[in-house]
Parts: sequence; structure tokens; C-alpha cells
Amino acid sequence: MIALIGAAIAPGIAIMSYFYLRDSFEPEPISMVIRSFIFGMLLVIPIMVLQYIMQNEWYWRDTIVAEVFQSAVVEEFFKWMVIFFTAYKHVEFDEPYDGIVYAVAVSLGFATLENLFYLIINGTNVAFWRALLPVSSHALFAVWMGYYLGKAKFTQSTQSQRFFLWISLILPICLHAIYNAIFLAIQNWLLAIIPFMIFLWWQGMKKVQRAHEHGSKNLFSRPQ
Repeated sequence: MIALIGAAIAPGIAIMSYFYLRDSFEPEPISMVIRSFIFGMLLVIPIMVLQYIMQNEWYWRDTIVAEVFQSAVVEEFFKWMVIFFTAYKHVEFDEPYDGIVYAVAVSLGFATLENLFYLIINGTNVAFWRALLPVSSHALFAVWMGYYLGKAKFTQSTQSQRFFLWISLILPICLHAIYNAIFLAIQNWLLAIIPFMIFLWWQGMKKVQRAHEHGSKNLFSRPQ
């Protein structure tokens, strides 16, 4: 059981540590990051209940659209809502890169507990693929979400702020939907998921770099 728990939580902790340590200007309070991670974990049960209702009470199943909606839309919306109400409006959200840190924390909290449940049911023989694909994909969707939340937070225009807030929700939903559709609609899914994951990492790292660049401008433009 200890090995199973370790296999379930290690990927999330490792990826979270990477993104947290990338915050070289003003690292977020570790208590805030842990709190966001826990909030993400707490999302798992209500989301699972809602997905169960959709499948068994509303009969939303057996189609790609239904499957994609239940995971991509529901999961990304609830993660976005938690980030918006617990971190986005918090005083510690004081530079653009913070959006990525908090979004990744919430998403990895969700992915870690979901991964634990999955490994309990299916065993540790799938732990490597779970770490490589579902856990890391949740983190990468969150990079996009957090990047645009950071842009929304520090833009001066109300219209631009609303635009970036919408983008911070819609883009992760679309990426998550594409990810799920690859597994559901493509027989040789491995040939499609590898370039898609490379694309997510490539663009995700570019957004991390841009958030740092915006953060440095914001930091050094403050009155000393």
C-alpha cells in the first residue's frame, strides 16, 4: 500500500516542485501553494459524484461529446472556479507567474487524488503511464489557465481583463477535450498523443518564460 501511495503522489509532487521552484522573483508562500493543492484534492469527490449523475441519471454517455463534456468541461470549470475565488483575488497573487503556480497546484491536487483512486483499482503497473500522461497533462492544461489568469490580473483594461479570464477557462477546456478525444476517437492513439504532449510541453514552457518576463518588468517597475 505504501508503494502504491508513493507511486500515486510522487508525480504530482515532483511536477509541482518544478513549477514552484521556477518562481525566482517572489516565491509564493508554501502554505498558499499547499492550500491550493488541497483544494484541488477536495474537488475530486464532488466532480466524481456529478459525473456519476451525468452518466447514470441523465444518461450522458456512449458518445464522444458526452465523454468529453463530463471530463474536460466539468473538471476544468471547477478547477478554474477554485483558483479564481481562492487565489486570483488573494493579495499574494502579485505577479503574472503566480497564476501558473496556483493553477498548477490546484490541478495537480486534483490529478494526484484521482491518480491514487485509479491505481487502487488498477494497480501500480500503469503508474508510469499515469504519471507521463494524465498527471502531467493536468499540469500543462493548468499552465495555460494560470498564464491567462496572470494576464487578466495585471492588465489595466477592464475589457482585456474579461477577455483573458474567458480565455483562461476556454483554452484549457479545449486542450483537455482534444486530449480525451484522441483516446476515444483514434485507434492508434499513441501516434497522436505523443506529438500532442510535446506541443503542450513546448507551449507550456514558452508561457512560463513569458510569465517570468512580464513578472520581471512588473517587479522592476515598482517604486523602491
